[in-house]
Amino acid sequence: MIDVNSMKRGPIMVALIVGMFVAALNETLMGNALPELMKSFGVSATTIQWLSAAYLLIVGVLVPVTAVLQQWFTTRQMFLSAMSLFFVGTVVSAVSPGFGVLLAGRIIQAIGTGMMLPLTMNVIMTIYPPEKRGGAMGMLGLVVMFAPAIGPTISGLIVDGLSWRWLFYLVLPLALLSMIVGIAFMKNVSEVTKPRVDLLSIILSTIGFGGIVYGFSKAGELGWSVPEVIWTIAAGGVALALFVWRQLLLKEPIMDLRAFRYPMFALVAVLLFVLLMTFFSSAIMLPMFMQGVLMMTAFKSGLILLPGGVVNGVMAPISGKLFDKFGPRVLVIPGLVIAAASLWLFTRFDEATTTGFLVAVHIALMIGVALVMMPAQTAGLNQLPRHLHPHGTAILNTLQQVSGAIGTALYISMMSGGQKRYLSEASDPQSPAEIAKGLAVGINNAFWIGVFIALIALVLGLFLRKGKSPALEQTEG
Repeated sequence: MIDVNSMKRGPIMVALIVGMFVAALNETLMGNALPELMKSFGVSATTIQWLSAAYLLIVGVLVPVTAVLQQWFTTRQMFLSAMSLFFVGTVVSAVSPGFGVLLAGRIIQAIGTGMMLPLTMNVIMTIYPPEKRGGAMGMLGLVVMFAPAIGPTISGLIVDGLSWRWLFYLVLPLALLSMIVGIAFMKNVSEVTKPRVDLLSIILSTIGFGGIVYGFSKAGELGWSVPEVIWTIAAGGVALALFVWRQLLLKEPIMDLRAFRYPMFALVAVLLFVLLMTFFSSAIMLPMFMQGVLMMTAFKSGLILLPGGVVNGVMAPISGKLFDKFGPRVLVIPGLVIAAASLWLFTRFDEATTTGFLVAVHIALMIGVALVMMPAQTAGLNQLPRHLHPHGTAILNTLQQVSGAIGTALYISMMSGGQKRYLSEASDPQSPAEIAKGLAVGINNAFWIGVFIALIALVLGLFLRKGKSPALEQTEG
């Protein structure tokens, strides 16, 4: 058995946190640059969206198989492979002469990110005892929440003053730093058991999760009645059902769904799935409101969201320490109440909404999310025995990708439907003022769905308990 007590945790955490920072930053760094890239490469909005859609899709497909990858390769091999792929993808993107090469670079980046997300959580769960995991996961939460929050602001500055290629040049030194620290200090913290790999499970997982993520992402863009959306969601759903059935039959599944036999883990998985539908969707709705209704620039809308991201980052390690001391309930329940109240205030947004009100409500939402996210994840994973940690982290990260796609599609379809209904009754539906008013009405409708979803999460949160971590592997039987 690997002795994790004698390891120097600090340098390992530095390597993981820097790696996760560049991976998380990369997810939102492209947003403000898409219009500029459309001009540079002479492509349409539908084509350019693949830079974001393909990234999300690859991460969603890859995360489910990371549990088995972590049983075949050492921690060092996984980490250095992930960061090397991310580094190569960033170089390819930075020097790309055309759209196709840039898309290929983004896909390579996404493969590295998909490997990093669950690996990082699993290493933290392995090297820290249960009573210290909250603080460690809180530090990870600081990075995972803070990096995407500053992404739009940084990209706005770069696009305004420099070439879009600097979006990638900026990331290269940080990715290189993470690799150097990893080479020097990363230790192997998991057992390499090399279980039999079931190829059919990987195919079903790829079609299932890929189809669901792609189908719902396209539903938000094209609508629900398009054949492309219907067939990809249907194919994804069938493949996903077959994947689950096959995992329950196999002795060595690639994603061990027996983790759901642990009540707190199962509860946390459902709670986070529900809450993240709203969280990811809000991140898309708010810039649309600010730019489409209040007529702000992309850079200004990024600046308005920045304080909330900073507060969320600061709150993450604090909530982690409080979790270690008091357990999850005293954080999660108030956090869900704050999140639901914030989303209700979002339904009050209109053309007269002030910048100060926007900033304050967004900060409140981010405080609520910080009180819920890492404490809930840690509480759920703490209940699993060590050999199920890779599967538990893969399950939670996969659910995040799927919930983001489903929530965004639901929100955007509600927003579009509300705007169309308003404009169908407007005296001058072509008027810019009426279009903006209709968008505000549609966004309000979408946030009412968010309030309802947050209340469901609150009810689930009432059943959350600290849960006991299995002391011995034998407890699994």
